[in-house]
This record gives sequence, C-alpha cells and structure tokens, in this order.
Amino acid sequence: MDRDLLNALTDSIERREAVALVTVTAATGPLMDALGCRAVVWPQPDRQPVGDLKLGALESSVLADVRRAILDKGHRHLDYTEAGADVSIFVEVQQRPPHLIIVGAGHIAVPLASVAKICDFLVTVLDDRAQYAHPARFPTADRVIAGPFRAELDKLRQGKAQFDNDTYIVLVTRGHQYDVESLLEVLDDPLAYIGMIGSQRRIRAVFELLEKEQGIPAEKFDRVYAPIGLDIGAITPAEIGVCIMAEIINVMRGGPAEGLSGQIRREREERRQRVSERKNLTEI
Repeated sequence: MDRDLLNALTDSIERREAVALVTVTAATGPLMDALGCRAVVWPQPDRQPVGDLKLGALESSVLADVRRAILDKGHRHLDYTEAGADVSIFVEVQQRPPHLIIVGAGHIAVPLASVAKICDFLVTVLDDRAQYAHPARFPTADRVIAGPFRAELDKLRQGKAQFDNDTYIVLVTRGHQYDVESLLEVLDDPLAYIGMIGSQRRIRAVFELLEKEQGIPAEKFDRVYAPIGLDIGAITPAEIGVCIMAEIINVMRGGPAEGLSGQIRREREERRQRVSERKNLTEI
C-alpha cells in the first residue's frame, strides 16, 4: 500500500475516526486504468480523500456512496456502469469505537467500566465527587472527570466527545435527582443509547412528573432505557454492570432481547393510544 494511504489510515484509526479504505476491484473499457487504485475516505464531504481512484466523472457518485457506507458502519461492494465501462468497488469501513459515558462513579460504575473496556469501548467516567472520580479507582477507563454533572456533560459535547450514534450514556449517580438532571442535559442529543437506573415505580413517577411540570413530550422518554439493563436476575454491582453492558450490546447489534424498560415503554404507548382514541371519539 502507498505510504500516504497507510499513514492516513493508521492516523485516523489512532484518532478514533471513522474512515474507509476504498479499492477498485474490477474495471473495464475506458476505466481500465482505475483497476487496483485505492483511496482513504472520511465521512465528511468537505474532507478531501487521500489517493486517486481515477474514476473521472463517476468519482463524485462513488465517494457519496462510500460516505453512506461509513455512516451505515458496514463494508460494502459497489457496482457501477458508466459510459460503456463496468466498475466494482470494495469499501472497507473502519468504524469508530463506541464511546460509553458513565455518569456516576459509584459501586456499579467500577465493574461497568471494566466490562465496557473488555468489549472495546472508549470509556469516560464522570462524577461530581473528586474522591470517586479518580483514575486510581478506574484504571481501565480512558478518561475520568470530576465536576458538576450537567456542566461536564456539556463540556464533553462541545469538545472532542461527539454526542452521536456511536455514544452510549449510562446514568448511575448516587441520587436520582442527579440522574434526572443529567437526563435533561442529554435527552435531545442523537445518542445511540441513554440508560437510567431506578425502580419501575420511581421511573414511572419521574417521567410523569417531567411531562407535567416541564412539558416534555411523552414520546421523548421512549428512547430512554429505564429501568436500565437486561433482566438476568442481577444482584451484585458486578452483575448489574454485566446486565447494563448486555443491554448496550443488544442495542448496538440490533439484538432481539427486551430490556427491563420494555414494560414501562409499552405502558406509555398504550396510555397515549387511549388518549388518542378518546380524543377521536370526542371529535366525532
């Protein structure tokens, strides 16, 4: 591989950027010279690829399809026919590692951070107590932050930690008021996962209170996994860490398991359906 391509690829992987190595695997007719050409491509349209695929007028369409493949997080074979030429492309996508942000550095956070790291997640731990948010307590975490929950979450969002579909947030603070405070900070972000600890009774009460007092649409809470985790009968902090991580993996991989939050989510959907039906009857 050309050194410039190799350097661009390895640098992006080290910086945890999503990137693709694109290779022309077949070409006929006027585009025969493109056979074997390679380029390194990023998802940002304004970022110039490294390398030249030699595809002429076809190249802009190819790059657009490559960027979609990166966003879809999957390798892809692409085939084109253009001006009497057939071209095949292989897109090898290097995904960014998923980022788990654990809000709360208590007894559940310690095993959860370790399990997440074993699963190749980038791990950040945040707490407002410096004696808990300490690197010695979380030796496997990539980053440990001590500071006010909402302020530090906002700093992460504004910094290099993008709050996007590669970001998973777990709310396991020492007090439910801090979980709710943090939930309000991230509820509108396009995150892959938001999980919040708490009993079914407490979760129901919190969601209903936020709907009534702050006017938050009920539908927004459908994306919150609360109570958090898969029901594996977990009791100890380590077991709870495993059940949380199991749900995160289930969400990330599109698995079939239903989490502990499923019952509350169905209840909210049924309640909205009843309200809608009563409204329709009133209007008739």
